[in-house]
Amino acid sequence: MNRSARLRVGAVNYLNTKPLVYRLDRLAPQADLVFDLPSRLADRLAAGNLDVALIPSVEFFQNPDYRIVSDACIACRGPVLSVKLFSRVAPERIGRLALDEGSRTSAALVRILLRERFGIEPRLQSLPIGAGLESSDADAVLLIGDRAMHSPPGRFAEVWDLGDAWVQWAELPFVFAMWTARNDAELNGLETALGETRDLGVAHLPGIAAVEAAPLGLTVPQCVSYLRDNLHFFLGPREHEGLKRYYDLAVGLGLAPAGRNLKHATQRTGFFGHELSAP
Repeated sequence: MNRSARLRVGAVNYLNTKPLVYRLDRLAPQADLVFDLPSRLADRLAAGNLDVALIPSVEFFQNPDYRIVSDACIACRGPVLSVKLFSRVAPERIGRLALDEGSRTSAALVRILLRERFGIEPRLQSLPIGAGLESSDADAVLLIGDRAMHSPPGRFAEVWDLGDAWVQWAELPFVFAMWTARNDAELNGLETALGETRDLGVAHLPGIAAVEAAPLGLTVPQCVSYLRDNLHFFLGPREHEGLKRYYDLAVGLGLAPAGRNLKHATQRTGFFGHELSAP
């Protein structure tokens, strides 16, 4: 790649991504940032329409030619608030499960938890992007993103915060998405800029919240609390352990190909096994 070539960078336009792209245009002037849904970003990266993208972790598993290019990520070490399962029946009685089309990682996660905890594999239905709980009569519905943070009307036997459900069960963090590129991509310093952008965003959470809260129906303190207390933006050793555990379970459910060497996919970046800048 010519060093003057523009880099095509894809990210999701959710609140949880804002610290990872904060002033990226200034820190990486060679990059053109585009926004799309998580699943579509993965498709565009696979098709070669993006050079690097913040893709769902389950999508990273699919391609042996992918590598993680930054220790900036979207993860949690407890309740995440923006990924929830709303169940109208006891979890062990879920026969039909509606999955939000927006994220394949969360869809895989809820299927893993239901099988590992209750030994069930419900029949799956698709919940169109933007549709609400009222659009499905399934026994349980998975919602992701900003709308999952609001309590929808209705009575539910259980509501799972999937981040908390995973952490309590696996005793490891969960990694939802990370910056990914193909092995042959020349990023010309973008890797460094992505970490610097994350650091700057984490340092300016109140400013981000002041801009983003009102359109989402949140108060600024709620927004700050979510970004500060529910999300973790550093891909450290424990996050790698959680990612590996999730991968192994996804393979067992047929949701990822076997034989993926996750360590190889991160070694070349120089941060595997090291908590570079995490607090």
